[in-house]
Amino acid sequence: MSGAAGALLVVGDVVTDVVARHRTPLTPATDTAAEIRTLPGGAGANAACWAARSGCPDVRILGRVGTDAADWHERALRRAGVRPLLVPDAEAATASVIALVDSSAERTFLTDSGAALRLSPGDWSAGLLDGVARLHLSGYLFFAAPSRETARLALREAREAGVPVSVDPASAGFLAELGVGAFLAAVEGSEVLLPNADEARSLTGRDEPELAAAELSRRFPLVVVTLGAAGAMVAEGGSVTARVTAPAVRPVDSTGAGDAFTGAFLAARLAGADPAKAAEAGCRAGAEAVTVIGGRPPTGPPAD
Repeated sequence: MSGAAGALLVVGDVVTDVVARHRTPLTPATDTAAEIRTLPGGAGANAACWAARSGCPDVRILGRVGTDAADWHERALRRAGVRPLLVPDAEAATASVIALVDSSAERTFLTDSGAALRLSPGDWSAGLLDGVARLHLSGYLFFAAPSRETARLALREAREAGVPVSVDPASAGFLAELGVGAFLAAVEGSEVLLPNADEARSLTGRDEPELAAAELSRRFPLVVVTLGAAGAMVAEGGSVTARVTAPAVRPVDSTGAGDAFTGAFLAARLAGADPAKAAEAGCRAGAEAVTVIGGRPPTGPPAD
């Protein structure tokens, strides 16, 4: 099933984002002026959209959404070139995130996981791997029992089918709540781990990203740690093997930058790029992502 011609299947979260950009600090107990937009988002869905934008011809996403917004999300995914495999949930609303974005483009999330973490083993089948060359699991799935069981099932069946699996740890805050040991046990068997620097520190207790990346690469065959504007580093076999810089841009909103990196990285790997070249593609997408509002690609062709 593996090979450059195969599809990318993402299993993860599909979210309604409310992005509030405020130029002045938040003022408690009164009003703070902001520019507010409601947009489609979610780490898994964003990564899928960026993979499609980066040239992957067959991208699919499995996720659970509330019936309140299922049609809207399906249309948005199809417009982005992604094949939606959405499970409607009549009992829970679609996951939603309030992204508070300050004048430096840094974002803080308020998250209501809603239907996303209700993805259950019954929503999965081995047939979803037909034609799939890579499986990507959004780390958010591992932070609730039903979706964690589903992610573990997908990981196990992908490995049995010879399909490599990547995982984005998703949230340093949620990692701390779940526990590092529980997370690492749950993602055991993954080929690629894609943490940001904070997540890598949380997973290893190492302050230096280089040391954290090297340590994680003793557990996973390939580790790529994203460093924001500083780029990314690749680690394999217990040592850092490549460092990649990111294009200099003027940031507007950092929401989804890591998802953009993930999507472009995986698209490049599917196209045959080595890890360093794939990380370069990821950095270019991440740089583009911070120049637009929200976590999805802009319309129109990719920037040069």
